[in-house]
Amino acid sequence: MKVLIACIGNIFCGDDGFGIEVARVLSKRTLPEGVVLRDFGIRGLDLAYALLDPWDLAILVDACPRGGAPGTVYVIEPEIDTQRGDLDPHSMNPVNVLRMVRSLGGASCPILLVGCEPEDSGPEEGKMGLTPAVSAAVKQAADRVELLIAEARIER
Repeated sequence: MKVLIACIGNIFCGDDGFGIEVARVLSKRTLPEGVVLRDFGIRGLDLAYALLDPWDLAILVDACPRGGAPGTVYVIEPEIDTQRGDLDPHSMNPVNVLRMVRSLGGASCPILLVGCEPEDSGPEEGKMGLTPAVSAAVKQAADRVELLIAEARIER
């Protein structure tokens, strides 16, 4: 089974670096054969091209504001419409990346988003480091990613 874990975020924008911290934790674990862990940072085009490869499952990991308490971890199956989204090669908007991939005929595999409710993305000049609530959710999210992979392998 081929699985892509795509971690997304900007370490210079506070809690937006959540996905990158999850990648760091997962990189220290032994992942099953066929699982590829990649830190995409804010490189939307790189993620789009990676999603064009044939995967059985893609799991995106990112900060995900949904109105919950900071540090809340969500698992979401994104619904991607076919509207064209502008893709900036120097920033990351996962929805626009997925729109682009779908418009190119890629990403026919299931895509899940493991997201965390951010508390603070920092001031305009930037801020490094996660808030305590989001930092505490990193291990939980890494565990959730591994559980999703295990469940997908059982279903297969």
